[in-house]
Amino acid sequence: MSVQLAENAGFCFGVRRATDRVEAMLADPASGRVCILGHLIHNRLYNESLERRGVCHVTVEDTARLAAESDMGGEVTVVIRTHGIPKEEEEHLLALERVHPHFHVADMTCPFVRKIHTIADENTGEDSVFFLLGSENHPEVQGILSHVSGEKHVFTRSEELAKLLSEADLVGKTPVFAAQTTQNLSEWEKTQKIIKKVCTNPKKFATICNVTQKRQTEAVSLAGKADRTVVIGGRDSSNTGKLYELCRAVCKDTVWIESKKDLPPHFLEDGHLHTFITAGASTPDDIIKEVFETMNQEISFEQMLEESLKTLHTGETVRGIVTAITSGEIYLDLGAKVTGVIAHDQITDDANAKLAELFHVGDEVDAFVMRVSDKDGMAMLSKKRIDADKNWAAVIAAKENGDILEGKVVKAIKGGVMISYNGCQIFVPASHTGIARDGDLSVLVGTEQRFKIIEIDDRRRNSAKGSIRVVLNAERKARSAALWETLEVGQRFTGTVKNMTTYGAFVDLGGVDGMVHNTELSWKRIKHPSDVVSVGQEIEVYIKELDREAKRISLGYKTEEMDPWYQFRKVHGEGDELDAKIVSMMPFGAFAEVFPGVDGLIHISHIALEKIAKPEDVLSLGQIVRVKITEVDDEKRKLSLSIKALLLAEKQAEEDAARAAEEAEQAAIDAEMAPYIVKSI
Repeated sequence: MSVQLAENAGFCFGVRRATDRVEAMLADPASGRVCILGHLIHNRLYNESLERRGVCHVTVEDTARLAAESDMGGEVTVVIRTHGIPKEEEEHLLALERVHPHFHVADMTCPFVRKIHTIADENTGEDSVFFLLGSENHPEVQGILSHVSGEKHVFTRSEELAKLLSEADLVGKTPVFAAQTTQNLSEWEKTQKIIKKVCTNPKKFATICNVTQKRQTEAVSLAGKADRTVVIGGRDSSNTGKLYELCRAVCKDTVWIESKKDLPPHFLEDGHLHTFITAGASTPDDIIKEVFETMNQEISFEQMLEESLKTLHTGETVRGIVTAITSGEIYLDLGAKVTGVIAHDQITDDANAKLAELFHVGDEVDAFVMRVSDKDGMAMLSKKRIDADKNWAAVIAAKENGDILEGKVVKAIKGGVMISYNGCQIFVPASHTGIARDGDLSVLVGTEQRFKIIEIDDRRRNSAKGSIRVVLNAERKARSAALWETLEVGQRFTGTVKNMTTYGAFVDLGGVDGMVHNTELSWKRIKHPSDVVSVGQEIEVYIKELDREAKRISLGYKTEEMDPWYQFRKVHGEGDELDAKIVSMMPFGAFAEVFPGVDGLIHISHIALEKIAKPEDVLSLGQIVRVKITEVDDEKRKLSLSIKALLLAEKQAEEDAARAAEEAEQAAIDAEMAPYIVKSI
């Protein structure tokens, strides 16, 4: 007879974690009284063995009494089973623990189950409908449902789900789907097809334990090749029941037993038949051992187990599957005699990083073995070491290939800055930062920068130099080449003043520079570009001339709207009277500013009524005088102004007023004398 034992038989991580914790408490007298809320696992024989060693199984109603008894002396620990408990019961226990110092709660809820609790807490509400593939009366399912807010349904078959979806009112609600950790993977896959057809915005969570998946996949594969199959596990174990159904479907001669005494007689008969043995997640190793050794006398269970588990050595690189996550570490199934543990500081340097956000149960992780303790059953691992080696290899490859990398500037030091690239520290000399000589390098700290590796120091491990400048230059050249292809006379740009000379300002158009001559910066004569613009200022410019061969661009800045003459002529014309400021004197007259940037000439003959020798005889610089625009030459942009015209007008007005007054006075006299003149006649 040939007997083959499944590699994925027996305790899963969650069950082994719980049983190991209880065994440790039983071995330590300081633990006091150990009680389990319900049954720790679904295995009658194991639970009975615990009772024989003093462990009592209690209900939630017993816990208040136990907490009160702990106050009278003696420690009491209540263990939460692997399947978890309803949310309200958990809150009740934790409340008792806070009040009673000698009453303790050991939460042995399987991490896979706890994950579904979190999913239910975070993804359900009045605007959702929760659907769970599972057994409604199973304690794991009851615990999960207690975390669901809003409408919820449990189904065991894909056909049931189809019926539920056809009857459910999903208008305005989000359907949420999950599965009990020990459910049949093939049944879950059937539900996915239904969900895809019916739902448009579902939230689906693959929550079947990866160990369960591996166990079921292996069982179907090997049972299909066997003559007989033995499935070992408790009669109240859901995952064992699913395992039996799957094996029975591919191997008709399949039995479900709890221990070796349940083996059918014909399974012990030789006949050159091949027998496959598997076991549910709650089946202890000693029960599997008894069944295996009963059926196979040629190889011991210990030898078989020893051969199935690999041995780890310090310095090795291993790959494991994440089985549990805490705030300070993650646990890996390495397929070895020991469990892999990676502490937070061996994963990341970021003390604020949350491991639950970086990893998920079922993820594959590569790690470096730092220390192995067969006694503790633990292997201390480092992910940072593996990441550093991988990332350093990427740095070397980037140097060889000329790749551009991106990292964060973490600090400025003497002579340059340090960039962190996936855990590797890259030194960038000051001359390669892109910052001007003697500039402030600290402005780069905290920024993400693109850079190239320009040097690898083979004499020192993980030592490299990078350059930000070469990337900036290359990008600028690329932008410049692309921009030159599109430039045309008349194009307008929003550019940035880059630097200035005595004759003009250079403007960055976004990859190429153009020059605005002083005469194009202002309609007025200026001494320096800084009279109009400043370095760093954004200005609107347009292309006046292009020399593609010499790569020169002449830009215009002043516009008609900026033209003082244009602005002046919009409001003033020939014949207008306005105030003017004397700005200069010439032998032939005086120039007066009538509008910012617009001057006019008051000819010497138009300064006063009488003839004068020079303008200074009447006027002074800065004096405000009233003038009249007597002539406008738009082509030459010249104005003729006159003070005399206003003085003459004023004199004429005075003479006219005097004449009118005289005439009025005479009229009054004539009116007064009129009666006498008549009588005389």
